[in-house]
Amino acid sequence: MLELLTEKFTKSLDRLKKARKLTDKLVNDVLRDIRLALLEADVDYTVTKQFLKRVRERALSSEVKTNLSPAEQVITIVYEELVRVLGKQKEDLKKGTILFVGLQGTGKTTTIAKIANLLRKKGYSVAVTSTDLRRPAAMLQLERLAEKVGVSYFSFENVSFAVEIAYKATEKSSADNVDYLLMDTAGRLHIDEDLMEELKLIKEKVNPAEILYVADAMQGQTALETARAFHELLELTGVVLTKMDGDARGGLALSIREVLGIPVKFIGVGEKIEDIEPFYPDRIAQRILGLGDIQSLVEKAQEAIPEDKAQNLSTKVMGGDFDLEDLKEMIRMIRNMGPLDKLISMIPGIGSQIRNLKVDESQFKKIEAIINSMTPEERRNPRIINLSRKKRIAKGSGTSVSEVNKILKRYEEMRKMIRKMKSSAGIPSFKFPFR
Repeated sequence: MLELLTEKFTKSLDRLKKARKLTDKLVNDVLRDIRLALLEADVDYTVTKQFLKRVRERALSSEVKTNLSPAEQVITIVYEELVRVLGKQKEDLKKGTILFVGLQGTGKTTTIAKIANLLRKKGYSVAVTSTDLRRPAAMLQLERLAEKVGVSYFSFENVSFAVEIAYKATEKSSADNVDYLLMDTAGRLHIDEDLMEELKLIKEKVNPAEILYVADAMQGQTALETARAFHELLELTGVVLTKMDGDARGGLALSIREVLGIPVKFIGVGEKIEDIEPFYPDRIAQRILGLGDIQSLVEKAQEAIPEDKAQNLSTKVMGGDFDLEDLKEMIRMIRNMGPLDKLISMIPGIGSQIRNLKVDESQFKKIEAIINSMTPEERRNPRIINLSRKKRIAKGSGTSVSEVNKILKRYEEMRKMIRKMKSSAGIPSFKFPFR
């Protein structure tokens, strides 16, 4: 997700690493690269222009902190401005009837099932229904998906009007004390008057708590203009971006809030029913800057390891006090949460290095073998591992000294990246879901 944008941003900000102070030329050179990256990612031109203006003004103003390096100063500013563009904070879904609208081919029906599954896992009562009378196959698809994820599907035989289905489903939802009624609507290959009039009537009849536009993230500015048309008629309350795991350049995610004033609420990150995530602006900004996403990683870990272990590990990692034994535990967690290429990208200092790299699970086994070949003291304090120890570790793990060196180097890079994130003003300390 957003790998291309991450690569471009990382290369641009690397210019700052050896700089002793910020100058107009240095800032302008960096922002020129970022501008090209944003436009290549299909970010709206006006959004790009305003973003760069704010970053430049802040980077060259008196607000910069002398205790930070030039790279840390600019990264902090860029991070804060990315969070602002993306929406500042996560916005929860209001309870009630949620109307899903959009064109055909964006994955609207599947997205509804994914969100239903996510809400059900959180303990909410959920039901789904479809008003798409033009595509009976879509209604059948949603019914089967509802059965698969374990939520109710409201079906009404002998009803031939979409508005009537919507009204009856809302009444039944209220009578059954359902927390969320997720309502699918008809789509088209393009916007037409009949579709928009039908959606307008449904909105008036059911008074939904939310109206979410489902967009294909790969369509960029095209999807933005379509969303604008839906918003002008229906007053959308949010957007769901699908296919964020594919070749999505990220432009739509970075444009929606600034252009339309509505938040992205969920992102689809794969084809499986579990591949849906709430949209966290701060976490997306961290991923774009190659800072990883420890929060999401640990949240996923809740299902893989006991809560007390997860809390202990997250505290040690974010405190920069984790050792190689903790790294091995983290890798085990990752392997249990699969697909590895997605999850490893959340680790600080590593994610930006693996774009287009197919993760070989055998490499994780090799890392575990190397760590297992160390003594408890070596795992706690890797600095004591000299050449003779490395030779012993390599022999015991069936690897080479160079491979042992690579693991030790990656471990130290992680520690440095986390310390930098903690010390950079503006990047908040991470909070975890465990209490």
